[in-house]
Amino acid sequence: MNGFRVAYVLRVFPKLSETFVAGELAELSRRGVELRVLSLTEPAEALRHRIVGEAGLDAVTCYEPERFTAELEDFGPHLVHAHFATEATAAARELAATAGVPYTFTAHGYDIYRKPPDDFAARASAAAAVVTVSKANASHIKETFGVSRERLHVIPCGVDVEHFSPNGGPPEPPLVLAVARLNPVKRLDILLDACGLLRDREIPFRCVIVGEGRCRPELERQHRDLGLERIVSLQGAAEHEQVRAWWRRAAIGTLSSEREGMPVALMEAAACAVPVVAPAVGGVPELVEDGVTGLVVSPLDPAALAGGLERLLRDADLRERMGAAARVRALERFSVARQVDSLLAVWWEALAA
Repeated sequence: MNGFRVAYVLRVFPKLSETFVAGELAELSRRGVELRVLSLTEPAEALRHRIVGEAGLDAVTCYEPERFTAELEDFGPHLVHAHFATEATAAARELAATAGVPYTFTAHGYDIYRKPPDDFAARASAAAAVVTVSKANASHIKETFGVSRERLHVIPCGVDVEHFSPNGGPPEPPLVLAVARLNPVKRLDILLDACGLLRDREIPFRCVIVGEGRCRPELERQHRDLGLERIVSLQGAAEHEQVRAWWRRAAIGTLSSEREGMPVALMEAAACAVPVVAPAVGGVPELVEDGVTGLVVSPLDPAALAGGLERLLRDADLRERMGAAARVRALERFSVARQVDSLLAVWWEALAA
């Protein structure tokens, strides 16, 4: 890959909740791809994943949009890529046109469901290729924006399956772990309600929620009102190593979102041999093989979520079998190496065209 140059346009880099971007860039760099990262804004978070520094990504990132054109002229990319169909893709389209090279972009979740750009179809048409992270997303893009299915490439985000790996038996009582932003779409109020139901059934467990966001005040009130102080911890934001440490202690992973693209947190769980209970939204049914690597339940239903969690909390042997199957599935389908193989293949095809 030496000599192949790709410029990434991102709204903000690095971003703690977008581990998948840092992992993708690190894997590309490891393979000898030359990178330049153009970040439209600087990160507000002081905390950042260690992988950013270890891969030298700080050194190739520019935060001055007025210099982006000159940066690309100096760098001479073969291709420009953006993550999310919104501001980053709009900028990538203009920069690529100025540089006379093709551009591609990856669509994820909010950028196609909640806040898609009005000209999504035009951005897709101008792109050399459109990547999205799940078959469910691809179907939605085709039906909503009229983008031909042949132009859409489904490439799930990947995780480092060597870094995220099992680490012996989890502690007692079993730990239920959710890694999610404290944002409305994640509907962590559903998880808190489910934890209240489990507590009332006198099932031994602990729950940790790792993440930060604007819903913290309401969630803290609900947490107090339900009397969950001894059972559930709102842990706050965590960097890559801390997240890995939590997954390696977890017995069960969970999400309670109303929408998802292809949740990387559940891939991290699978890589650590942790079975999950998650709602049937977005790409979750593609990621979790129901009854094999975890349980897929009805969305926005605390009783259904509590029922799935109870089943795994009461059956350690089932947790172990599902966790082992989840690890195999992660190795086969959700490694960052496999993801980058697929992404490079899309780019070669785009450049050949």
